[in-house]
Amino acid sequence: MNTRFSSGQLRKYFIMGSQNCHHDPLQLLESALSAGITSFQFREKGEGSLTGNDKLVLGRKMRAICARYGVPFIVNDDIELVEPLKADGIHVGQNDVPINELRQLFPDKVIGLSVSNKNELANSPIQLTDYLGAGPVFNTTTKSDAKQAVGIEWIKAIRNEYPDLPIVGIGGITINNAASVLEAGANGVAVISAITKAKDITEAVQYL
Repeated sequence: MNTRFSSGQLRKYFIMGSQNCHHDPLQLLESALSAGITSFQFREKGEGSLTGNDKLVLGRKMRAICARYGVPFIVNDDIELVEPLKADGIHVGQNDVPINELRQLFPDKVIGLSVSNKNELANSPIQLTDYLGAGPVFNTTTKSDAKQAVGIEWIKAIRNEYPDLPIVGIGGITINNAASVLEAGANGVAVISAITKAKDITEAVQYL
């Protein structure tokens, strides 16, 4: 596990790929970083996303920007990108590379895992992760394959069972409901459209 990782880095966790942007993704990332996001996840995935070398080139540019701000750069479930991008960590879902295998491959990287129900929580090697992504807390349109919303009660349930485990809430989180996720016990909130579709990015990040 990564000893340099802290739960505070989950506080304002921004997830994005070029497919989420109407404008230059690099400029958008820079704006979000200057506004105060605390972690960034590179999620170049889904309709309209880049592949192959184009994806690698964009990832390297984003990684360089994050490095300038001293903000962790996390890759979304693509183990082939971790080393080329010198990523600080990787986040995976239940159907991606198993956590046991990931920890062997990347003993010193930050590893995050998505959990959406009690069965997934009970059958996951939580002790090998650095944080959990809990959700989707609210209904979301950003992911076409998103599961049904589990509500803030799911945050409370995980916090009850694992009092010291870093948790970031994800799914449908906006500036209007972020506070309820934090009050339920999450260390932070993970967002996509709350920032990518914001009229004022600085204001959006501050309100999160």
